[in-house]
Amino acid sequence: MINRRQFVCAPGLLLPALATHSLIADAQSSSLPPALMKLPNRRSEAQPISLTERERRYERAQQKMQGSGLDAIVLAGGSSLVYFTGIHWWNSERLFVCVLPRNGAPFYVAPAFEEERARDLMQNAPGGKFSRVYTWQENENPYALVAKGLNDIGLRSGKLGVEERVPFVFADGIRTAVSAFTLESATPVTAGCRAVKSAAELALMQLANDVTLSVYRAAWESITAGVTNRQVTSWIAGGYERSGFPGEASCQVDAYSALPHGSPDPQTIREGSVVLLDDGCIVQGYQSDISRTFVVGKATDRMKQVFDVVHRAQSAALAAARPGVPCGAVDTAARKVITDAGFGPGYAHFTHRVGHGIGLDMHEWPYLVQGNPLPLHANMTFSDEPGIYLRGEFGVRLEDDMHVTDDGARLFTPQSSSIEMPFAPA
Repeated sequence: MINRRQFVCAPGLLLPALATHSLIADAQSSSLPPALMKLPNRRSEAQPISLTERERRYERAQQKMQGSGLDAIVLAGGSSLVYFTGIHWWNSERLFVCVLPRNGAPFYVAPAFEEERARDLMQNAPGGKFSRVYTWQENENPYALVAKGLNDIGLRSGKLGVEERVPFVFADGIRTAVSAFTLESATPVTAGCRAVKSAAELALMQLANDVTLSVYRAAWESITAGVTNRQVTSWIAGGYERSGFPGEASCQVDAYSALPHGSPDPQTIREGSVVLLDDGCIVQGYQSDISRTFVVGKATDRMKQVFDVVHRAQSAALAAARPGVPCGAVDTAARKVITDAGFGPGYAHFTHRVGHGIGLDMHEWPYLVQGNPLPLHANMTFSDEPGIYLRGEFGVRLEDDMHVTDDGARLFTPQSSSIEMPFAPA
């Protein structure tokens, strides 16, 4: 799925961005700058999520269904389906869903011509080959099979949770077919499980962050006056290709860096330009999201001042994050630093929340935004990304991903050193 940054930054036809970047990397790998050519392939370091861990996830989901009063939840293709089953399925107009009941094994509804593929993918899912698969022909109503599957496990009425990424056409068809059920949000179950990461998930996220920082550093070492933003994004794509993982970057220059998610306009880096890099890579499905803002050459005093304020705001958010603290308090801590420095009030120049959950999705529950009372828990993961955006001049955003620990929080990567030297000495 093309995200908003990919939509803004992709030149020409909007092909899926990772495939586009792979093509660019293949075409230009021989002309990558030396620093990027030196990047090692790290794919062997990524350990996939085990079936045992997915089975534990399913058990947690069933426990949360008990607590929320849901009798079952429905998953279509997307990151929650991957989280619980390991199955990657592209949503078309044809219904494919997995139903996880509060008790017992999951069942699936799939197009008949896809049954063999579905069963093959189920081999490494909880319930495996013993899960029922209800298949439908092209002239049949697939939604009736959801009702049949529920009926076959003894559920004739109750509460059916629908995962938030289930397409409306699927949810509406299911609603009609299971009229004795009340359809509710499955977010308390899906986000309740996914928000707290396991040791295996944290290891994959650490690797993703390490790789992103190494690719950014190599790109920064290669940038000189006269280079375009599209050259930089293609270098970074090539760097990820060499590292063994799909990834992308937005590169915004000077006044365009004051637009948090940039512009598709071509841009040229000059001596004294402010450059903002953003986005990350994917390791076994787990994502990184890092931003670095720096100057090519000498920074002005104003640039240094803005960088310093944003740096202090990022540190304040990190210091505020600990188990039991409301999500909103982390945003408040960062925003106070920026407002007290004269870049307020409110969202005047810090125009977005301080952070979002991250894992299988770059943006996922929960969110570090003012007014969110949800308490933090150990092993939640977020971006920590305050920014100051001065329209028509430049913007500074510093973003590292953050892991809440038992007694505080830590960043996966070192904070940026300065606006002229964004990376600590190797």
